Amino acid sequence: MASDRVDTSVQVLEVSGERQERLRYELKRLPWIPVVIIFLMVFAAIFAPLIAPHSPTKQSLRDKLQPPAWQEEGSAKHLLGTDILGRDILSRLIYGARVSLIVAFTALLAGGAIGGVLGLLSGYAGGKTDTFIMRAVDATLAFPTILFALLLAVTMGQGLQTVVLAVTLILWARFARVTRGEVLGLKDNDFVALAHVHGCSGTRIMFVHIMPNVFNSFMVMLTLHVGLVILTEASLSFLGAGIPPPTPSWGQMVADGRAKVATAWWISIIPGVAITMVVIAFNVFGDWLRDRLDPKLRQL
Repeated sequence: MASDRVDTSVQVLEVSGERQERLRYELKRLPWIPVVIIFLMVFAAIFAPLIAPHSPTKQSLRDKLQPPAWQEEGSAKHLLGTDILGRDILSRLIYGARVSLIVAFTALLAGGAIGGVLGLLSGYAGGKTDTFIMRAVDATLAFPTILFALLLAVTMGQGLQTVVLAVTLILWARFARVTRGEVLGLKDNDFVALAHVHGCSGTRIMFVHIMPNVFNSFMVMLTLHVGLVILTEASLSFLGAGIPPPTPSWGQMVADGRAKVATAWWISIIPGVAITMVVIAFNVFGDWLRDRLDPKLRQL
């Protein structure tokens, strides 16, 4: 009995050691720089009223076109300088992160839900249902996102709702196509056949047996498309079809300074760099997440 207890204790210690080693290995492979960038953006978006040094819409013509603090004639009062109306760039950058995250979260949640359900139905039902949904997907993907958003802006007016609706009506097709492909590879598996034998309904099979098996791919799609949504929102705001002033958004900030890039580069370049860093960070993190969740790509 004593030897059995000793053996059990040794096995527990070995398992614990393996888990610790695995955890250290996972932490080493985590893309820390993208994670830090994403964390800073989320933190800024959530706590914008607390950390922003100034109001993002307050104008001060006496302080207009001040360069960043590290340049000559710069001021510690405005660390990243001011724009042509004297508004603080840093404060507008922080509040612009909030707008970008709201658009990304809302559009991805709505588009992912619609596309996921239609993809499940298309892949599982097949036949005319599959044909109809896939032709709708093809038609949606063939229509340019920016042009579609511009048409909505003309008919509905500028605003957060217009941007979210435009992005949602394009994104659902991407989620539907990927989900359908996953379902086609799963619906002929043995666990689905056993569910049929046990008398499960088609709805139960789709949402209880198949959907958990496509969840990993769905989460990877969500992560990879955050950067795309942020870039789309910035592009629409730059073209004047996105978030209307005075609400700050990164794309609008880039547009505000395009006429003075040579003399006041910070107005456009700083939000442009922020957009680039965030999009790359989400794409790198999405690639890492795909490698961790896909057993075929996992290398341990």
